[in-house]
Amino acid sequence: MIFNTTHKNKDEEATINDLVGSAYTFFEAIKKKGVGSKRMMVSDVSPNFRNIMNVVSDINYANIEIRKKGILVHINKGLKNFSWAIPFYQLYMYKTDGFSIHAQGNFVRFTSNKLLKENKKFIDKLVDLKIENDKNYEFYDAIN
Repeated sequence: MIFNTTHKNKDEEATINDLVGSAYTFFEAIKKKGVGSKRMMVSDVSPNFRNIMNVVSDINYANIEIRKKGILVHINKGLKNFSWAIPFYQLYMYKTDGFSIHAQGNFVRFTSNKLLKENKKFIDKLVDLKIENDKNYEFYDAIN
């Protein structure tokens, strides 16, 4: 789900917290050595997200925030902010020409450049969290 998070809305905030968990506290974020990425350049988005991208030749930026049960992809369009809430069990990441995040039939693709390279440690942490979370949903054979 994508939310307009330019202004605070308690109902949307509650929905986001239900989907991806609450935000980490300041001390939890320090223990995890950061829960937010630096900004990355968006190269392409799925057709459903085209309306939240800049239509002129402006560069589109986004960043990722790790939550307890998922992630938020924050996309900026001018003075407006949009957040895409993705629970870990719906999250798929691909490293091809750049880096892309897929979920719920949508995607955001990031350009492979200096900004993406600066986020390598963060992306590695995100992949580790996804793997760790997937272990909770593994199917164990009843015979074992």
